[in-house]
Amino acid sequence: MYRHLTVTFFSVLLLFSASKAEAGFWDTILKRLGLISSETSLSEDKIIAGLKEALSVGTENSVELTGKVDGYLANNAIKILLPENIARFEENLRMLGAGEYVDSFILSMNRAAEKAAPRARAIFADAIKKITFDDARKLLSGGDTAITDFFKSKTYENLLAAFAPVVDKELDNYGVTAKYKSVADSLSKVPFASELPVVDIKKYVTSKALDGLFHVLADEEKNIRRNPAARVTSLLKEVFK
Repeated sequence: MYRHLTVTFFSVLLLFSASKAEAGFWDTILKRLGLISSETSLSEDKIIAGLKEALSVGTENSVELTGKVDGYLANNAIKILLPENIARFEENLRMLGAGEYVDSFILSMNRAAEKAAPRARAIFADAIKKITFDDARKLLSGGDTAITDFFKSKTYENLLAAFAPVVDKELDNYGVTAKYKSVADSLSKVPFASELPVVDIKKYVTSKALDGLFHVLADEEKNIRRNPAARVTSLLKEVFK
């Protein structure tokens, strides 16, 4: 038991506190003492490569899952619903027979998000290249979504800029403005809701599309961390064991 604790302590100290040169020195000492084997420690390059591979697998899966027909619409966790200040009147709208307009409006928002999702690939790939050893050693030992949270902080603004024109184009293709007007006209018949609240639909859908993408990425990260079967390469199996 004490030997195991000693191994764990020195391994953590070595992996997350030492510089590359120091890691090599302590690695040699610990091996000679028999406290670790050559398979126990991870090199700096392997740590970075492991994180990049986890991100590559996770981001590719996330784009595949969201950037297809019904990628958002059929996933209740990320489905884009009516904006909150309109959603509170949804029941009234359906009672007035405007359910078709509501459904069409929701469908168009989700289709726009699904079209935009593949734009994330190039931005994700560029960000992955910039991962440093300091980033890697902290994130691999972080919480269930540490990698996703870090990655979101590094890519969100670029993704927002990339998604916006695609969402805008798809909203036009699906006639969202007309659908929004149909909902507005129906809402004018609802008591105490003579005017539809002003909503920037383009901004709303773009934001929700990104929220959904990172939600799926977080699920992918959790799966890689918790489920050995999700570690689809030998490197992932070694780094996340």
